[in-house]
Amino acid sequence: MEDVQPGVIRAYTQTELKSVLSTLKDIGKSEPDVAALLASDRPLKDFLAQALSLSPYLRDAAVADEGLLTLAISGPLDATLARLVEDARNCWRPDGDGVVPTEAEVMTRLRIAKRRLSFISAMADLARIFVARDTTHWLSDMADASLAAAIDHLLLANHRSGKLTLKNIEVPSEGSGLIVLGMGKLGAQELNYSSDIDAVVFFEPTSGIIPDPLDALEIFGRMMRRLIRIMQERTADGYVFRTDLRLRPDPGSTPLAIPVEAALTYYEGRGQNWERAAYIKARPVAGDIKAGEGFMRELTPFVFRKYLDYAAIADIHSIKRQIHAHKGHGAIAVKGHNVKLGRGGIREIEFFAQTQQLIAGGRMAPLRVRSTQEALAALTEAKWIDAGTRDKLTDAYWFLREVEHRIQMVRDEQTHILPDTETELKRIAFMLGFADTKSFSEKLEGVLRLVERKYSALFEQETKLSGESGNLVFTGQRDDPDTLKTLARLGFERPESMSGVIRTWHNGRYRATQSVEARERLTELTPELLQAFGRSKRADEALLRFDNFLSGLPAGIQLFSLLGNNPALLSLLVTIMSSAPRLAEIIAARPHVFDGMLDPALMTDVPTRDYLGQRMQGFLAPARHYEDILDRLRIFAAEQRFLIGVRLLTGAIRGEVAGRAFTYLADLVIEAAVKAVMVEMEAAHGRYPDGRVAIVGMGKLGSFELTAGSDVDLILLYDYDDAASESDGAKPLDAVRYFSRITQRLISALSAPTAEGVLYEVDMRLRPSGNKGPVATRISTFEKYQREEAWTWEHLALSRARLICGDASLIADAERIIASVLSQKRDVAKIAADVAEMRKLIGEEKPPANGWDFKLIPGGLIDLEFIAQYLTLVAPAKGLPTHVAGESTADVWKRVAAGAMEPQTYDDCMAALNLFTELSQIIRLCIEGDFSPKEAPAGLIDLVCRAGDCPDIGTLEGDVKRLSKTVRKAFSSVVAVKD
Repeated sequence: MEDVQPGVIRAYTQTELKSVLSTLKDIGKSEPDVAALLASDRPLKDFLAQALSLSPYLRDAAVADEGLLTLAISGPLDATLARLVEDARNCWRPDGDGVVPTEAEVMTRLRIAKRRLSFISAMADLARIFVARDTTHWLSDMADASLAAAIDHLLLANHRSGKLTLKNIEVPSEGSGLIVLGMGKLGAQELNYSSDIDAVVFFEPTSGIIPDPLDALEIFGRMMRRLIRIMQERTADGYVFRTDLRLRPDPGSTPLAIPVEAALTYYEGRGQNWERAAYIKARPVAGDIKAGEGFMRELTPFVFRKYLDYAAIADIHSIKRQIHAHKGHGAIAVKGHNVKLGRGGIREIEFFAQTQQLIAGGRMAPLRVRSTQEALAALTEAKWIDAGTRDKLTDAYWFLREVEHRIQMVRDEQTHILPDTETELKRIAFMLGFADTKSFSEKLEGVLRLVERKYSALFEQETKLSGESGNLVFTGQRDDPDTLKTLARLGFERPESMSGVIRTWHNGRYRATQSVEARERLTELTPELLQAFGRSKRADEALLRFDNFLSGLPAGIQLFSLLGNNPALLSLLVTIMSSAPRLAEIIAARPHVFDGMLDPALMTDVPTRDYLGQRMQGFLAPARHYEDILDRLRIFAAEQRFLIGVRLLTGAIRGEVAGRAFTYLADLVIEAAVKAVMVEMEAAHGRYPDGRVAIVGMGKLGSFELTAGSDVDLILLYDYDDAASESDGAKPLDAVRYFSRITQRLISALSAPTAEGVLYEVDMRLRPSGNKGPVATRISTFEKYQREEAWTWEHLALSRARLICGDASLIADAERIIASVLSQKRDVAKIAADVAEMRKLIGEEKPPANGWDFKLIPGGLIDLEFIAQYLTLVAPAKGLPTHVAGESTADVWKRVAAGAMEPQTYDDCMAALNLFTELSQIIRLCIEGDFSPKEAPAGLIDLVCRAGDCPDIGTLEGDVKRLSKTVRKAFSSVVAVKD
């Protein structure tokens, strides 16, 4: 305390100061250290008198507890407080003679330790030696110690009376199955100065300490009643902490301590959003800490949902609106303002953090932190808020906590309301170091308004059915004339028809709008929705597509909440509705794919393999069994395909990057599926001695060119110890059946429809002998086939082969074989003739649908791919650069094609490849089937023109024809075949 600086606070009044100095002299008669301080001119003397003049509670405590002032001023603060916490924690222990303290003695020891810690921490806080977070830390430590000591005392007392049998009387809580969770500010270690403590108590009846588990409810119930008495009964020594156990499930009809299984059943089936918010801060504080941590792990899926949970935000905000409805919380004023529950108060900062944690914490584990400051920091790291918002709200939070502490330090009252008189407000201002109430009021008002602005931006979307855009009313059977004018002004060509469509929504004719709550959310959303559709070039078309989407939704509350709180998301939905029916169908069938679009970093983070891999690992981590893994893979893949598509749709990434991202995703999913299949296989049939498996990606999977709708071409290679005749499990299989079964299970894992859909359609026709050969291929058979039996078209396909996953040594063997086969010098004329013949057959058997069939048109992607594959096969004979595994078609062109044609032809072919790839990716993303400008959605025409950097579809069509002719000529020239 000697570190206090002069002038940190001011005396309340001179009259009070004189009275306090007289009191201090009386205390000094029995406390020499206090007398010595009063005889000095140290800053601590003035501070002590000023502090006690401001707080009647602190003054009374100094008088009542002899030696308290000496304790406060004579030793290092942290060491003194740590000793008090330790005294509280150990107050239940028997003395050196083995005498167990009585309950009355435990209560006295706890009260003395708490009173002294409260006094010393308050003085350090007023002296600015501590900041608010130090005070909250020490108060929380004392609460933890007090609860833990009381529980240990009660367990030991019941052990000694024979009601239960402890596993370790030295550590009574260990293995007891009795769980005490600190909630709210206790859980977050942010207790305020005169805080109640919120706790919930659970127990495991089968922990073994109670002979008959049926007696557990009664025994632990009685213990909790005694716990409350120990903690909060007022005696001559005061109280420890007011203790509230009402945050337990259904407190009006449940006992004070609840069995773990019953609690989990309640939360899984009936738990409410406010309870989820409460459990963000929950922390095991007393009793069986290990069991408490296990319970919290069990509860994680309830608190942090697998899908982003934006519907919860309305529930949380409704609590805040109810709080505001109480008198004194409506406007921002200083006198009489509630700094916790009022506008701009502490609760708004907590809600600001907690709701975003609820929304995203299921997918982003770093957001699962308890304290408000940590939550704001984690939200910044996750890019949900910016650093400026974090810093401003953190500073505001701790300033308001300091104000709260001063309000409570005056008389040790659990209140958060500032005085409504000037004289009492002056006391608070002086305790905070302000010169007068005016400067304090200005500072506080600025902080409150800052918090309110940040909170309002996140939550307060007011209903505006008559706003800037004009009247928008869709009740009744007839059209409102002003509403029709508004719709026309917004850009709708057929206002009457559109009004009829919207009335259908509000009449609850769709499943998504049948509930009152869903219709209320949609009513609030409608003005913004219509304005967004109006901004698209073809508002009617976009609205009708949204109507079609809405008609198929099983429920609407979640989606309407999402859109109402995210204007950017609404704008993107309009883009999808106006240009991408395929994506619209996906979100209609799987609304949860929208979750990932709430990530603020979506458009800036490139979906690399590491990026996708980290997210997949986190998403699969909670999976408990094989089917759960497959379902989670489907959810993850569908969402990430959708998000890659969204990036492509908005121009955040180009087609080539999208192709690589779709392929990275497939690689990771296939690898995870293989691992899951192997675990299942080994569980059922054991391991095959020295068995090895590797997966080869072929076609567009091999060349990093998958699109949103691609299937995957695979070959499964294997090898094993020839000396072994079967696997070593309970149901052994021979080699052929063992590895064939793995392949069949893998195909099923990827392509079997489940409730979560299909991962990928699997094509294995590129394996040796195609459909006639076994589904799994031994590496030696693969090598022999490729060297001795494969046709030219199979070697063309092999040039795109890429090892995706599996045993590292087998991967190396396969890569060596592929490289060796492709490095052979071939008969150039024969290869050219074979390639030309194949291209001719494709043209005859699969003619292009129209001039926009970029794959099959003469001079399209097939020709570009054939040139690349042909040059790869003849490269050794022609002295061109040799094959490199894992290259895209563009990579192969860059490596070998430049030396095989004129520079201008090469440049035009590369331009064609880039354009056709870009357009193919966008078209496959947006629609199923063939693209025709006359039939395509209006927004898609705009997208393909933008992708082709052309002002209109006619110009783009001309570019496609010009470039495809160049490619066709290049094919004829390079492959040395004339039309």
